[in-house]
Amino acid sequence: MSSISIVGGIIFAVACLGPAIGIGIIGGKAVEAIGRNPEASGKIQSNMILAIAFVEALAILAFVGVFIWK
Repeated sequence: MSSISIVGGIIFAVACLGPAIGIGIIGGKAVEAIGRNPEASGKIQSNMILAIAFVEALAILAFVGVFIWK
């Protein structure tokens, strides 16, 4: 295994750390909001899924960036 592969893996792991933390925070806050206001669960859930999609796009960009860098 070449050093470029190892460095690429480390870069991808560090780049995915932010989106992973972001998705955890979004999910936790959504569950908290649904617990406070169960009637709004549909609207909260759809906004949560949209926010998760935006955060997940950052991880996908990091994945593509590692392949372009290699």
